Amino acid sequence: MSGGKKSSRHPLLFRVKKLMSRKSTPALWVLQKGYPQGVFWAVLTALVSVSNDVITKFIGTRLDGLEVSFFRFFFSMLTVLPFMLRQGVAGFKTTSPKLHWWRAILGVGAIALYIYTLITLPLAEVIVFSFTQPIFFMPLAILFLGEKVTLNRWIAAILGFTGILIMINPGNSEFNLFVLIPMGAAVLFASLDLLAKKMVSNETTTTLLFYFALGTTLAAGFALLVLVPLGHVTWIMPTFGELSLLFLLGTGANLIQVCLFKAFSATDASSLAPFRYTELVFAVIFGYLLFAEIPNIQTFIGAGIIIASTLYMSYAEMRRNKG
Repeated sequence: MSGGKKSSRHPLLFRVKKLMSRKSTPALWVLQKGYPQGVFWAVLTALVSVSNDVITKFIGTRLDGLEVSFFRFFFSMLTVLPFMLRQGVAGFKTTSPKLHWWRAILGVGAIALYIYTLITLPLAEVIVFSFTQPIFFMPLAILFLGEKVTLNRWIAAILGFTGILIMINPGNSEFNLFVLIPMGAAVLFASLDLLAKKMVSNETTTTLLFYFALGTTLAAGFALLVLVPLGHVTWIMPTFGELSLLFLLGTGANLIQVCLFKAFSATDASSLAPFRYTELVFAVIFGYLLFAEIPNIQTFIGAGIIIASTLYMSYAEMRRNKG
């Protein structure tokens, strides 16, 4: 009887507890393991990533790319710092300080190049070039991790590079060497993945996020201190509105990682590979609505071949792992 009286005295509390105990509650559903949850987080990763690109492209019309990079890293560090402080001194311990610095140096180069191409190239085209990252990861894994390359990987790599050649069309008289810059960014991002693969077994997620943000902030800040006085970079003080967008940019950089980790913890990473390409769909929509950009036919053909090659690689790896 006493239990019944207690519930009747607090009907709202009773209903909340009952609601939270149901597994069908949307707030709890996304935190469960399963293929639909993995798809949700994978698509959200793509949406946040493209939203960050839109912010970068918008701010980059007034601010220098290196300055945008610096604030992106700085606010990324600030947003992850509270989670580090909650863990105390133990949260800052690392077994790979040198690798963290290498990640920071490569990260500054990768993101600076990526931001530069975002400012100057159509959004969808930049996104397609980012899809080449797994293709460049393969030769790096051979050189530095000693991984064996199967026939399926070689087929996927050849298909991927064919897609790249169709996109950049080097035989065309209008070919611009500038399109090689996003490919350079893809190589550097692949190098970051390589280092992360070496470090992930000994480092926590928050440690990897924090030291990457700290190292890139210091590296980008040093580059600004050197290049601004020399006149190679023009420093423009951001407005309050721009600082707000830059804060969202830094927060979004961490949110991308969190969504990605949630997706991989919900289901197999290989089964989520196709949903990464929803990023291109978002990029085409945002590019058209916000910047009046319409990708040419070569971009779509090259994108189709690159996507097919990476999906083929994912499928072949999944079958090989099961075997």
